[in-house]
Order: sequence, then structure tokens, then C-alpha cells
Amino acid sequence: MLAFTNSAQKISPTVVGAGSRFIGDIKTDGIVQIHGLVQGTIGGNTVIIARGGRVIGRVNAKSLFLHGVMDGPATVDIANIFADAEMTGTLSYTMLNINNNNGLECKLVCRKAGK
Repeated sequence: MLAFTNSAQKISPTVVGAGSRFIGDIKTDGIVQIHGLVQGTIGGNTVIIARGGRVIGRVNAKSLFLHGVMDGPATVDIANIFADAEMTGTLSYTMLNINNNNGLECKLVCRKAGK
């Protein structure tokens, strides 16, 4: 996970720290890292829900890295689901990578690339 400013591209990640709670929507062209709780919609290039992180709401991103908990729908191009991740809702994706996980209770919807 990145936690610095990319000076060449002038982008900084948006970080919700552990122990923090954010209620509202997050929209960025860059990276969003969730270590605390977010209630709302998250839109970004890459969304990382870390261990201990939780999202209650919707995620729209090119890439999702799910280590924590996601309650709600997600529409992504590439979904990376890790061992301790949990998800309810609908996961719509074009590519799905699952690493030794048994915490998914969501509906999986595979889209064709470009749709």
C-alpha cells in the first residue's frame, strides 16, 4: 500500500486511518486506502480495503484490493480478494483473483471487458 505523494503525477492517496470513521462519499482519480470505517460511496482508480478496514456502501474502481470487510455492491475491472476478506452484496468485475478465501457471501457478476 502506498502512503506518499507521487510528485511526477501530482497525486496523493486518500487515506482513512485505523480508528477513524468517515461518513460521506469519496471521489478521486488516484488511490483510496481504507483502514477505518467508511459509510458511503467510494470512487477511485484503486481502492484498498485493508485488514481492519470496513466499507458500508458502494465501490466503483478500476482495481479493488479487499483484505477487510465490504458491505455493499462493488463495480470494478479487477477484483483481488485476499484470505481474511469478507463481502456481502454484489461484486461486478471483469477479472477476479481470489486468494484462499471463504468469507465471500456476495453475488458474483462477471462482465465482458469494456462493458
